[in-house]
Amino acid sequence: MPEEIIYRAEFFKEGDVYVGFCPELNVSSFGNDIEDAKRSLQEAVEAFVETCEEMGTLEEVLEEKEWAKIFGSSV
Repeated sequence: MPEEIIYRAEFFKEGDVYVGFCPELNVSSFGNDIEDAKRSLQEAVEAFVETCEEMGTLEEVLEEKEWAKIFGSSV
């Protein structure tokens, strides 16, 4: 079963670009419009999580951020 990552995202305009920011993971990205910024932030969060998994630090990072992994949830 694929895992789902649910995170808070903030978006704002900075100059000519839109910036997306996930404060809990301290991950950000940008795009030419809000939809580009959303896609770009999603890719950045996924890359962050994949890198943590590859390094074997994902559980530690998520616990440090006080996130929990929920198994079999229908939320």
